Amino acid sequence: MRDTLTGSRIRERRQIAGLRQAELARQVGISASYLNLIEHNRRRIGGKLLVDIAGALAVEPSVLTQGIEATLIAALREAAADAVGQQAELDGLEEFAGRFPGWAGVLAQMHRRVVSLERTVETLSDRLTHDPHLAASVHEVLSTAAAIRSTAAILADTQDIDPEWQDRFHSNLHQDAERLAESSKSLVAYLDESDSDGDHRGVPMEDVEAFLEARGHHFPEVEQGGRDADIDLSALESTAAKTVALDFLKVYAADARAMPLDQLQAALDQAPLDPLQLAARFSVNVATVLRRLAALPGGYLGRPTGLVVCDASGSILFSKSVPGFAMPRFGEACPLWPLFQALNRPLVPIRKRIVQLGRTAAVFDCYAYAWPQHISGFDDGPVYRSVMLVRSVEDDAQGEQAVARVGPSCRVCPSSDCVSRREPSILSERF
Repeated sequence: MRDTLTGSRIRERRQIAGLRQAELARQVGISASYLNLIEHNRRRIGGKLLVDIAGALAVEPSVLTQGIEATLIAALREAAADAVGQQAELDGLEEFAGRFPGWAGVLAQMHRRVVSLERTVETLSDRLTHDPHLAASVHEVLSTAAAIRSTAAILADTQDIDPEWQDRFHSNLHQDAERLAESSKSLVAYLDESDSDGDHRGVPMEDVEAFLEARGHHFPEVEQGGRDADIDLSALESTAAKTVALDFLKVYAADARAMPLDQLQAALDQAPLDPLQLAARFSVNVATVLRRLAALPGGYLGRPTGLVVCDASGSILFSKSVPGFAMPRFGEACPLWPLFQALNRPLVPIRKRIVQLGRTAAVFDCYAYAWPQHISGFDDGPVYRSVMLVRSVEDDAQGEQAVARVGPSCRVCPSSDCVSRREPSILSERF
């Protein structure tokens, strides 16, 4: 019942915000007539459009889909599930929220803050492990501090030091102290820049992914028959990033020619999403279908869709994020992802419904496929790549099939009994 009133809540919030229907529609990039259908609960809404509307109305998406009371109760349930060594009385949860809404709100807010801080620690831990610049900066600080400590120990423990050598030690101590101050200042500046609005990635693939995200992973110029080389890449500063982007756009253009947008839309309107049927209809391989589906504009598939591509080593070459599905910034993703399982069964399409462990425990449909890139000559083994389409699952469809449990990466996965674990998780009771 609550889901069917999402449109009514959007209308109510729009009126509270003092926005006209046409104005809100223009902000989120849809027509006023389509928004009118949504507000009268005649069109279902979800995914990016729901997030955009919630952002324009300055509310959480869950407020539009479930209402404030349901959101508060859901937050309290999540806090109870995350509690260590405590057993909450879930039967009286609604009564508690109704009788003491203030205290319930405080508890939910504190839990959200804890979750936010944990995610910050996860991100910093991942960066400390894999970010080359950060690792070098920390190494410089620690090395300089060790040099200062060694020099100070010599001065403190040696009774008779020749004045000339004493001056040298003092000079070294002064120089090392200045170097420590400069390296510490540089490290703080780097961390501050990373948290600011500016983007300071420096890694070509991350620059390209940010560029594609800004374009919605969709290029109308190419769809209308233009060349991939005509795309403006001025937003990419480095030559390496532009090279990576051009390689991506070449594949995008080839996929668009093999599966024209208007024909693909007609096929999706006629039948439910089935990558195998689409591959047969357009005479392409499954990898082309999965890449093409991930590049469709918002609204074509109805639900948020992400994509991950890796090579035979398991290194992630490309990722398009989807809300609720955590993807590591660098490699070392969960080996239980269908993406990697497909490498063991090349040319065999794999479909699995998974739940990614974590705070949200969101459910996704994953379509994976591995294929040989090329064969250089006789007796040479093929070079394989694997692609995985990640599509969020609606709540009412979660019980249709078995759900496999996976994680984002071992370092931040809460599953302690996983036989595929490579390293202990930082998410422990002490944390």
